[in-house]
Amino acid sequence: MTTTTRPELRGRFGMVATTHWLASTAGMAVLEQGGNAFDAAVAAGFTLQVVEPHLNGPGGDLPAILWPAGGEPVVLCAQGPAPRAATIARYRDELGLELVPGTGPLAAVVPGAFGGWLAMLRDHGTLTLRDVLRFAIGYAEDGYPVVPQIARGIRNVESLFRDEWTTSAEVYLPIPGPGTLHRNRKLASTYRRIVDEAEASSSDRDDQIAAAHDAWYSGFVADAFLRFQDVEWMDSSGERHAGLLAEEDLRDWRATYESPLAVDYHGLTVLKAGPWSQALVFLQQLRLLDGFDLASLGHASAEYVHTVTECAKLAFADREAWYGDPQFVDVPIEELLSTAYADERRKLVGDEASAELRPGAPDGRIPRLAGLAGNVPVAPGVGEPTRGDTVHLDIVDRFGNMVSATPSGGWLWGAPVVPELGFCLGTRAQMFWLEEGLPNSLEPGKRPRTTLSPTLVARGGDPYLALGTPGGDQQDQWALQAFLAHVHFGMDLQAAIDAPSHHTEAFPSSFYPRATRARHVAVEDRAGDETLEGLRRRGHEVEAAAAWSLGRVTAVGREADGVLKAGADPRSMQAYAVGR
Repeated sequence: MTTTTRPELRGRFGMVATTHWLASTAGMAVLEQGGNAFDAAVAAGFTLQVVEPHLNGPGGDLPAILWPAGGEPVVLCAQGPAPRAATIARYRDELGLELVPGTGPLAAVVPGAFGGWLAMLRDHGTLTLRDVLRFAIGYAEDGYPVVPQIARGIRNVESLFRDEWTTSAEVYLPIPGPGTLHRNRKLASTYRRIVDEAEASSSDRDDQIAAAHDAWYSGFVADAFLRFQDVEWMDSSGERHAGLLAEEDLRDWRATYESPLAVDYHGLTVLKAGPWSQALVFLQQLRLLDGFDLASLGHASAEYVHTVTECAKLAFADREAWYGDPQFVDVPIEELLSTAYADERRKLVGDEASAELRPGAPDGRIPRLAGLAGNVPVAPGVGEPTRGDTVHLDIVDRFGNMVSATPSGGWLWGAPVVPELGFCLGTRAQMFWLEEGLPNSLEPGKRPRTTLSPTLVARGGDPYLALGTPGGDQQDQWALQAFLAHVHFGMDLQAAIDAPSHHTEAFPSSFYPRATRARHVAVEDRAGDETLEGLRRRGHEVEAAAAWSLGRVTAVGREADGVLKAGADPRSMQAYAVGR
């Protein structure tokens, strides 16, 4: 028997795996109450906003993949678009910026997470808004335990909060000590007022959800956003800027549904979101890896890590050249996912590490990459993204419903707190390029190409796995490592999550200031000296990462006989799976 940090959970009632134990237990409490997986996801999602404020918040974004029992899988897109006033000319010509700042109100898009959770609750859940928000309200009002990463994140921006973002200082200073309880009563008040207004408007559940949406996008929450956007705040450019969100940007936005993209791989079908996310790189990597006998290479061997890394570089090069909001650009999805395209691209995988960004030419199109940004400023004290700047949840219930969601954005170090509300807006616009003619060039009303990438997997036409991880550009690498360990090496979910992981950053970062690390590969050092030295001999610039540092994967599954299973990453010391 393989020894793991925790057992793979097994049962028949329900499984909830999230990046924080309080969210996992909130989701499980909802299942015990009689709610389904989607009710539990909404409750867990709102809870994560409170207990992991350094990794996500109410002003952020939400992609999810849902599979209702007896129905068809569907992608929920709650990624807000750029404001109508957000043009390249405004940023580049009027403000003199080479990149959209990584922090501050000028990087805000429409905050989609709240509307997304409401859409999931309305269309697929069964409980009321009060039922699912009670956990978040309780932790915000009465306190939640501060994990060391929260204290560390606040410490990194303490001077910024004291000197510039004084509204954030009111919520997060003095720095709470690890293990102490921290309260955000302003946020609790915001959510309590939304519930009260919703219930005062009607006794009907759906009407209450609609009223809550209105309170957020055209009521008192929207009013606070707009007042805040008129104020200039210091951002990562080293200058002060106001935001661009307007009344109509908020009022007219709605979460949407779409069909998932799919690729068959070793008897399974992997389902992902569209090219407004980076999810396509997971599928492209599978197409490329299908031409290798990975099992024969040995898990975490130098040859295995080299092969997976070189395929990742090719997929991410295509991300840079071709991915963008398909409502604005023609993304050659069918060709990018074709076996013929993968067969041709696979020939580029050699014995040595490549230092080039090599996008393909699907349908004969000529690829174009963004020009390198100059020496862009980074203001002192301004927080930068980490490898875990996101949260994740996976849930399956006894009815067979399954959901995977990767909420992110609105983290406490990204922008000043809106004082009336107790939370900050997101900064997802930093992922746009301020260069015309690229798939991910900034345009009014366009969705940025995000890194957020939940995953569902089918087996025999039925939902089998839900999995994902925080980690920005690493999401579709870390989750892929766990998936490959499960598929090719027979590891159960917990063992696959525990296995040594790796990733590369040999492509432009999605985050300000958009750095690239050619030939880079990070490998957990417990993979062993033989692996690390073998990679160096192949020309990789090896980052020997700490033994338990790469990834925050969670996963749930459902066997054909109805047995449910789950696992969660031990690396963060806070992700847990619960179930029975």
